[in-house]
Amino acid sequence: MARDQTVDLEPSLFYTGLVAEMYGRLRSVPSDPEPYARFIATSGEPALELGCGEGEPLLELRRRGLDVEGLDSSPDMLDRCRLAAERRGLPVVLHHQPMQTMELPRRYRSIFLAGPTFNLLPDDDTALRALRAIAKHLDQDGLALIPLFIPTRTSVAQLGVPRTTRDTDDTKLQLTVVSETRDDATRMQISVLRYERILPERVVVEERPWLLHWYTQPGFTRLAIEAGLRTKAILNPHGEPANAHEPAFSFWLERRA
Repeated sequence: MARDQTVDLEPSLFYTGLVAEMYGRLRSVPSDPEPYARFIATSGEPALELGCGEGEPLLELRRRGLDVEGLDSSPDMLDRCRLAAERRGLPVVLHHQPMQTMELPRRYRSIFLAGPTFNLLPDDDTALRALRAIAKHLDQDGLALIPLFIPTRTSVAQLGVPRTTRDTDDTKLQLTVVSETRDDATRMQISVLRYERILPERVVVEERPWLLHWYTQPGFTRLAIEAGLRTKAILNPHGEPANAHEPAFSFWLERRA
């Protein structure tokens, strides 16, 4: 798969308009703030959430009085986060920047992603730039938490089958995987997703290509070293040391001396 095909697959372009509006409604499991509160308790404040989106778990961490800022590349998602913060009366500092080019005025003891948002970066070069930016903004004694996963193929039986939820009594939301391509050599999977808001008088539809780029544990370890980071731990979703075949794992990284 040629690299120039990923030009229109930037996360900042994906999470806009109808997709941003439907994101929270279609997410089946809310983001649990507890693992990130524990991470910040271990590593310290101030903290920075990368890919904070519309504010889960950022706003709950702020409600608890933690010094946490948010960063996202999507202006639409950040607007939704600001609105949610205003409704809850929470002051929050938000940065509109891609993580791979972020330039912020302070360093952080904790930098984390609340889910495998790092998998949205299109290739290893972009991932390396993001890791270097993380290293640059990480306090010497701080830690970075990066959850990752290896996506599975969408089964043929699931292609074209919508996942549906109600927005209001007369409005239905649907998400459908229309098609999918996968390249194991480049570790890239692109799914075409159809988002629909179905009202009695009309249907609003957006189709977007959704890119996932995955990593092996040894490969990501090498990227971290090249970025000036050292792997402190690789944990599975239960907080235990991940084995080599885990499909989901989190890297805890620290700056190299």
